[in-house]
Amino acid sequence: MTTVSQFRKAALSNSDVVESAVDGAPVFAVDGKEFALLDADARVCLRLPGAEAEDMVSQHATAERAGDFVRLPVKDINGQALNYWVRRAWLACAPPEVAARASTADKAGAGEVGDLPKAIGRPATRALANVGITTLDQVAGLSDAELNALHGVGPKAVRILRETLESR
Repeated sequence: MTTVSQFRKAALSNSDVVESAVDGAPVFAVDGKEFALLDADARVCLRLPGAEAEDMVSQHATAERAGDFVRLPVKDINGQALNYWVRRAWLACAPPEVAARASTADKAGAGEVGDLPKAIGRPATRALANVGITTLDQVAGLSDAELNALHGVGPKAVRILRETLESR
């Protein structure tokens, strides 16, 4: 069972996302286009292209089409599937250059991006590259809280990044 906070974290793990609220429910947009929201009935609503929308509906018994969106109760989707579908919705709405950067980041391996240390691991490397952070100088400008807010960057990666910065 997935929670609203997991949904929020999945949406905010993508770059250039703006969060707002409608009647207290979270709405996420990129480039002015809403790609994910939670409706009043605690259903995740994702803007997906036609074929992907049909794929999601076929994989989840409680999913249904609703205009440009597919919606299903947040409790009916596991976290891994939610992360995947939120990412697909974001990619469908992101500007082409941002989506291209994210697609490149998805393939990045630890130690393969800028001067980021290999020791932070592949998930942290991808998370940083996804939001356009490829150098330690860029990391230096972020707080620990900002780093930890990135899906894939945990306390160990933050510690390694800080130690690497201190040793430079």
